[in-house]
Amino acid sequence: MSSRSSFTLWVASINTLLLMWSCNSSRIVSNAGSAYYSPIDNSTLYADKAPYNMPYNRIIDAAGETVRYGDGNLENHSLDAIVLQDGKTLAVQDRYGLALFDLSTRKILERWTYSQETIFAGSMSTYSGITTVQYHDSTFIFWGAGGREIESANGKVNSYVMQAYWNPRATKKIKLIHAFPFKPESPATIALPNQVITNIEGGQLYLYTVLNGNNKVIKVNVNNQEIIWSSPTGVAPYGLVIASDKLYVTNWAGSVPDPSDGKETAGVPWGSAYVDPKTGAIEQGTVSVFDPQTGRLIREIKVGLHPNSIVRSPDGLFVYVANGNSDYISVIDVERDKAVDSIFVGLFNDHKEYVGSSPNGLAIHPKGNLLYVANGLDNAICVIDLKSRALNQTYSINGYIPTEAYPSSVVLHEDDIIVTNLEANGARAIQAATESEINTKQSLKNQAARDAKFNAHRQHASISFIPVPDTILLKSYTEKVRRLNMEYRLELVGRLPRPDALPKPVPERIGEPSVFKHVLYIIKENRTYDQVLGDMPEGRGMKALCLFGDSVTPNQHQLARDYVLMDNYHVSGKGSAEGHHWASAGMVTDYTEKMVRAWFRSYPHVLNDAMVYNKNGLIWNNALDHGKSVRIYGEACTFEYDKNKYNWKTLYNLWQQKKLNEFKGVSTTTISRVRPILAQTFPGGDDETINEQMRADAFIKELNEFESMPGDQLPQLMIMALPNDHTAGTSPNFPTPRAMVADNDLAVGRIVEAIMHSRFAENTVIFISEDDSQAGWDHISAYRTTGFVISAYSRLKKTIHTNYNQTSMLRTIEQILGLPPMNVIDATALPMFDCFSDRPNLSFKYKTIKNKIALDEMNPERQNLQGAAQKFSDQSVKYAVHLIDRGHDAILNRILWHSVKGNKPYPAHLAGGDDADD
Repeated sequence: MSSRSSFTLWVASINTLLLMWSCNSSRIVSNAGSAYYSPIDNSTLYADKAPYNMPYNRIIDAAGETVRYGDGNLENHSLDAIVLQDGKTLAVQDRYGLALFDLSTRKILERWTYSQETIFAGSMSTYSGITTVQYHDSTFIFWGAGGREIESANGKVNSYVMQAYWNPRATKKIKLIHAFPFKPESPATIALPNQVITNIEGGQLYLYTVLNGNNKVIKVNVNNQEIIWSSPTGVAPYGLVIASDKLYVTNWAGSVPDPSDGKETAGVPWGSAYVDPKTGAIEQGTVSVFDPQTGRLIREIKVGLHPNSIVRSPDGLFVYVANGNSDYISVIDVERDKAVDSIFVGLFNDHKEYVGSSPNGLAIHPKGNLLYVANGLDNAICVIDLKSRALNQTYSINGYIPTEAYPSSVVLHEDDIIVTNLEANGARAIQAATESEINTKQSLKNQAARDAKFNAHRQHASISFIPVPDTILLKSYTEKVRRLNMEYRLELVGRLPRPDALPKPVPERIGEPSVFKHVLYIIKENRTYDQVLGDMPEGRGMKALCLFGDSVTPNQHQLARDYVLMDNYHVSGKGSAEGHHWASAGMVTDYTEKMVRAWFRSYPHVLNDAMVYNKNGLIWNNALDHGKSVRIYGEACTFEYDKNKYNWKTLYNLWQQKKLNEFKGVSTTTISRVRPILAQTFPGGDDETINEQMRADAFIKELNEFESMPGDQLPQLMIMALPNDHTAGTSPNFPTPRAMVADNDLAVGRIVEAIMHSRFAENTVIFISEDDSQAGWDHISAYRTTGFVISAYSRLKKTIHTNYNQTSMLRTIEQILGLPPMNVIDATALPMFDCFSDRPNLSFKYKTIKNKIALDEMNPERQNLQGAAQKFSDQSVKYAVHLIDRGHDAILNRILWHSVKGNKPYPAHLAGGDDADD
């Protein structure tokens, strides 16, 4: 099908749904790249019913019936599910405990959460692996949990296998009866039991579980809690299954490295793993095979990347493994213990070079003829015909079924497919009015409309109940999934460059010339649109929510006026652990998604945990692979210096006195390919003790050096971290929040001025994005943030209402530099054509606006405070909010509000409760 036919089909199929989106602005689509546009590009993310527009080029419109549950003040995620032995009840493992559903009514019967048990309050469920068993007429449920440290007979532990008793006749139907404790083994800080399976052997009930942190698999006698055996696995074991009297364990990060083999490794918690030296991504995945009676290792089988979920065929002859970072299923012959086949399950079979479907959950039909695969980033279930292979034919894909966001497990029950949706419909727990109400004058009289605000850590969990489709319906579902995943844009990406194409700011086809030779991509930290630009009448803002307006961020306001104001630009993730990977890779791996909210193994915002890297790597890998010069300023690294010698004030004084030559530090990374392109004179972006003027100075100094060199040696791609708009709350050792945001703003202005006054001004474009919205509030979407496009070709002096997101920015950078997409998400993104004109304005040279807030306006000392101010000062210190995104988001938001708004009531019912931490 041609791209034009595909686009026509898309428009025809989606037009009937457009009334469900609000399109509060008209936009004239330029001819440039017009084939890329779709109806959703006129809409925001605001929606209170399906279809839901997600902030990464995907639309959610699930088949069947979707049931939502969970405390709307929290960020809920459903992880895994199982049908109990009565055939009437569904048990769902979610981040905060268990939910039990009546399968006939699909109503929740009971919810058990860790907060109900004082000793386990603060714990969270691990990635997946709930199981149930009927033993001596009793129904038990087992699953893994961790996080809260408790005292046990073995000392302090922070990981457990939970055992609950299910009694549908009781008033309290579910009762926790035991927690099997597991201690972390150094260097791990948490043992992390994940998948649990049970087996009755000789009349005794045993459980098997993997300890994802300890790199162990373990067998326990349930009756007396005795550990029968414990055996080492590969790195980060995930799933397990028994088949043909053997125990199969998937190792998320492959074999434990052998230091003597000379192969490339990189850091993962807690240790290292084999990695691809080109990308920094995990290089292998394995399945370990054990004797379940003795724990003896029989064999280790190589499979795809990030093997996670594992199931056996009903006849026990085969084991199927989902490889989350390779987009295929490995088929293991149990008799030979060998991977004998692989089944590619990616939605776009013709574009296997673009990873990103992320298979991470499996279920097999009792007859053994069909395998159902949860494709996380396709938001779909892939249906595989297994019987064709039994006939010596190739495995075939029967089709795809649309789900909500990131299906994480599949359960088959009678004529239903039951799916846990890890990301549900996104952070939309607050829906108070339609967007049209919010954006009309009438909304001023509508309290509900004024109160419609969003927070990235307020999200309901969801379960989809989907009747098994027949052949005709499955075909229809498959076409729908392709439309919801913007398939037609893949065809546009594949168009060959035209030899006579003239240079444009954003070429229509990859490989056609751009007027730009250099891209500077600045990634900042954690602000929403309303928090910073909500006071700009030129855009759709809510002034009452604006904390850091024109008086604090004069440069960002002026840049929005001088160039373009984007009031419909979005981050793709909800926190920095997701945000930096979305910002630099255009997707997240199954590893990141399975950890979301809990962050058991790491909070990988600095991108030095190799398991967050997808198979094809990040934007700098893409550029280097295609011969582009790259320089990284503070991103993807940790900055090391003598923290006992320097604090914020001493470094600021050194900067003022121009004595920074006395300050020594080094940026480090575990990823080998990043090391040579790190600017060592630029302080890494993981530390707010360093003021942003030091970073601006370091960059401008290098820029001046490049200007003095012959020819054009400025790197073609520059990635920079400017993190201090995160703020350190009201910690007495740091400036006030508004001073830190002003520091960040001044650095942005100085960097822009330096470039726009340099000899590279005409052929350089600057993109600026937040990494995430840090649970801040916004009246249109939890994902809406500030974004800037600055170049001689972007002096449009107007508001752009087009729906863009981080993957759009990445796609635009790739289009300018002539790079192919990295994955199926950025391949289907809309390039930011509307932010450019074909004619440059070379006469305008941006001039930095001096800060209106003193950069060293320090937070008061504790003894000079009282009441709420003193409490917030204490919390700023206690939760170490100066460490980038390793504090407590909800509390930090209250601190920021109070620091700016004083005693004006905080909108707690709208912006999230104190428990919504990061």
